[in-house]
Amino acid sequence: MDVAADPPAPAPEEAAVAVVIDGSSQAVLMATPHDLDDFALGFALTEGLIDGPGDVDGAEAVEVEAPIPGRAAWEARLWLRPGLSVRLADRRRSMVGPVGCGLCGVDSIAAALPAVTRVVADTRLAPAQVGAAMTALSQGQRRWRETPAIHAAALWTPAGGLVREDVGRHNALDKLAGAVARGGADAGGAAVLDPGQGAVAMTSRLSVDLVQKTVRLGAPVLIGAGVPTRLAIAWAEAAGLTLIGRAREGGFDVFTHPHRLEP
Repeated sequence: MDVAADPPAPAPEEAAVAVVIDGSSQAVLMATPHDLDDFALGFALTEGLIDGPGDVDGAEAVEVEAPIPGRAAWEARLWLRPGLSVRLADRRRSMVGPVGCGLCGVDSIAAALPAVTRVVADTRLAPAQVGAAMTALSQGQRRWRETPAIHAAALWTPAGGLVREDVGRHNALDKLAGAVARGGADAGGAAVLDPGQGAVAMTSRLSVDLVQKTVRLGAPVLIGAGVPTRLAIAWAEAAGLTLIGRAREGGFDVFTHPHRLEP
């Protein structure tokens, strides 16, 4: 067997990250250990554990000991306003979730598939803007250029774009949601981005949990490089979300609510 002469591609970082809210572990997920303040806030928002960033009194990321010598684990900690911890008992997810896991630890079908929340925003996009969103996603993938084994999620609006990356696609979207909730300044810090005025773009296929998280983020359009699942299509249709897949140079497929695409 021939062995390539070129050195192997650099491996991405992956660590156990516990999302800890008011001292209680809500989930332990495998993630890329950067932008962890964004990750914890975005996870709490997209999982419905809090209603908004105003529910949070403080946040920090703390390195903790891991069982593998030389490798770290992390706690991404949030503290809520007094009285809000009671609701967490209904959705405590203290188990390990692998990188590709979007609904790990949910202990009932009702929790995995809650009542559909409908999209409020009704922004229209020109076909060229779908391409612009994917271009902004690609341009913002700084860590992907260092190692190809990493996903990204972007919020694109006419005012600018914002990108977050992680080895897990769901984690990347949670980081994006947290960054937007913190103020949503674009990559140059010049504009505050409104999710209702644009679209979320993903490097991955589109599953139902990504649809759910996008709706909670407040974006009316979700664009992916891959094909959505049938359940994702059904959920997007019910939620009023425009779902676009196979977005690539020169074209894309619209699966739900094509009225948001201008002729």
